[in-house]
Amino acid sequence: MTHPVRIALVAGEASGDQLGRHLLAALKTRLPETECFGIGGAGMAEQGFEAWWPMEKLAVMGYVEVLKHYRELSGIRRQLKRRLLKNPPDLFIGIDAPDFNLELETALKAKGIPTIHYVSPSIWAWRPKRVRKIARAADRVLALFPMEPPLYKAAGVPVTYVGHPLADQIPMVTDRVAVRKRLDLPLEAPTFALLPGSRQTELERMADLFVLTAQALWQRDANSQFVVPLATRETRILFETALYRHLAAQPEAISSFRLLFGHAQDALGAADAALVASGTATLEAMLVKRPMIITYKLAPLTYKWMKHRALQPWVGLPNILAGQELAPEFLQDAATPEALSDALWQAATDSARRDWLDGEYTRLHVALRQNTAEKAAAAVLECLPSH
Repeated sequence: MTHPVRIALVAGEASGDQLGRHLLAALKTRLPETECFGIGGAGMAEQGFEAWWPMEKLAVMGYVEVLKHYRELSGIRRQLKRRLLKNPPDLFIGIDAPDFNLELETALKAKGIPTIHYVSPSIWAWRPKRVRKIARAADRVLALFPMEPPLYKAAGVPVTYVGHPLADQIPMVTDRVAVRKRLDLPLEAPTFALLPGSRQTELERMADLFVLTAQALWQRDANSQFVVPLATRETRILFETALYRHLAAQPEAISSFRLLFGHAQDALGAADAALVASGTATLEAMLVKRPMIITYKLAPLTYKWMKHRALQPWVGLPNILAGQELAPEFLQDAATPEALSDALWQAATDSARRDWLDGEYTRLHVALRQNTAEKAAAAVLECLPSH
């Protein structure tokens, strides 16, 4: 009698949960009896994943913030490691979350458990010496971006380029008018997507900035519309609190906001331009082919530490992938409502630049469209000892 393949996975945030969901769906077509467990979110649960801890416990961004939660995070990792070593899985897959996963992978690999790290840490952006740590931790790296495999091959780390699943899911052309009709938005009004992040810590830092930027745009043109996709109930509450704090005296301005639960691609599809917190959402905006302004605020100490060690002049994925500034970036003190609203208005109204951006974003979209889930599933099968 053959036993089901047992795969442990850890995903630390919403984007990792979606990667896990697509990977598990592809694996189920090859190994229907697979048992999957560990740490993940609702998307992975849809594929039969058993979450031992809620994914939200790991969704902490920035070094200062991680230090505040260090005791809890290290306790979860210690308990998870003990449980996996007591009853070893056939394979472990760490999805992103390198600060949590790489140490865990190293311990499991040392005990003979095959390990995969899905999503390369940003060794091309900063801390390039991490490749040595990754080599100790992972038997295989699944890389999302085309500039990553050469760096791993040069270091002797097995790597598979799988592309990015969003490039498979998002169509090459998104019809702005059709999306506005679906969302019941005015067809001719200046429309802006506001994507302030998926984590509570991001909303705590940036909700006010996003609301005040929108207020400045509304004061420029009172027909302006703002579509705001929010990932969770908690982030929605934080955004709504900022909205009423700043615009309570302008109910007509509040009525120009449309808050959505998720549906980031619809928000971007409806928009003339987008204000996006640096992260995976910038990739979504690129794939939907919308002009964007990238912004971010970190704890001052975290920002200073990361800036000092940065290898790239940009933080936004579209800029890094293109090797040039396609999306203007306003970080830390440069991120003011005045600067952001001016840049967004220009992005929304410069038709010549919008056409040029469409061509650049399409070229990058083609490069990232690799049938990611199938490639990742094939790489996982190669790493399973019994397959």
